Amino acid sequence: MLLSQIEEAGGQTRVFARNGTDAYLVKGATSLYALARDSIRAGQGLADRIARLGYGEAVDLEQAYAEGRLLLPVTHPDPEHLHLTGTGLTHLGSASARDAMHQKLAGKGEAELTDSMKMFRLGLEGGKPPAGRPGVQPEWFYKGNGLTAVHPGRPLAAPAFAQDGGEEPEVAGIYLIGDDGTPWRIGFALANEFSDHVMERTNYLYLAHSKLRPAAFGPEILLGDLPAHIAGTSRIRRGGSLAWEKPFLSGEQNMSHTLANLEHHHFKYRLFREPGDLHVHMFGTATLSFADGFRTEPGDLFEIEAEAFGLPLRNPLELPDAGAGQAVAAVRAL
Repeated sequence: MLLSQIEEAGGQTRVFARNGTDAYLVKGATSLYALARDSIRAGQGLADRIARLGYGEAVDLEQAYAEGRLLLPVTHPDPEHLHLTGTGLTHLGSASARDAMHQKLAGKGEAELTDSMKMFRLGLEGGKPPAGRPGVQPEWFYKGNGLTAVHPGRPLAAPAFAQDGGEEPEVAGIYLIGDDGTPWRIGFALANEFSDHVMERTNYLYLAHSKLRPAAFGPEILLGDLPAHIAGTSRIRRGGSLAWEKPFLSGEQNMSHTLANLEHHHFKYRLFREPGDLHVHMFGTATLSFADGFRTEPGDLFEIEAEAFGLPLRNPLELPDAGAGQAVAAVRAL
C-alpha cells in the first residue's frame, strides 16, 4: 500500500491510499500524522485502520502533482518536531565515490585508506550483526527539521554561501514516536538528500556543514517491509532535456548495514525517542552526479524514481546568484 497527502481547494489536507493504479481518499483522515498516532494508540496496524475507515472518491495523483497540490506524505503539526537525519557510507560502492573526492587532497597513495574507506570497511565487517545484537555504528549526520523538509515538486534551494547543490537519491525510513517512547516505522519513501559536495570535498570534516541543507521526500510512503533489492533511476533534466541519468541500488542486498542496525544507532539516543516526534532517516546512496563530474545549474530538475515507491520524486534546483556575496550573521549582546 502507498500513502500520500494532497492539499484540497480549501487548504485542508487529505490522505489517499492505493494498492494499484488508482488512489482513493481515506475517510475521516485529516492527516497521516494523526492517522498514525491513532493507530498506535489503538494497537492497530496502519493498513488495518485504513481498511476500517474505508475509502472515498478516487484522485488523479499525477494531476495533483502537476497542479502543485501533492504534499509531503507526512508532516508534523509543529515542524520543529520533525527530524531530518541520515547515514552515509552504507551502500556497496558508496565509499568509492566519497574516496575519489578525498583522495587527491589527502595526498595519499592508492594503497592507503582514507578515513572514508576505513569507515566503509567497518560497515562491511560489522554492519550486519546477528538479529538482536547491535553492530558497528555508521556515519551519521543531521540535516534539519520540518522547516527544511521540501514538498515534492517544489524547489530545493541552496543558501547564499553554498558552493554546490547536488542530489543524493536515497530511501528514507519514516518513524513516529509513540506515547511511551517506542519508535514506530510508518513506512519508507524516496528521498533527495540534497547536499553541498564541493564544500565536503574541501575537507571531509566539513561533512556536517555540507549536509545542513533542505531535503525532499515522497511523494508516497510504502507500507510494510522494504524490498531487499531496489533498483531505481536518478535523473537530472535541464531545459526539458535529459542532462544526466544513472541507475541506483538500495535495499539490504546492496548495503553494508542492516536496516535494524541503522535504526538502532539512531534511536539508541533518548533525544530521538520523544513522544509524538516524527523522524525521516535517510539510509545513504552510492550514486551521485557530482562523482561523475556533473555540475548542476539553477533550474535543473532532479527526478528520483523506483517502481516500489510509486510516483517519482521531482524537485527543481535553486542556487544562489553567482557573486551575490554572503551577509555576515551578526549576533547582538543583550
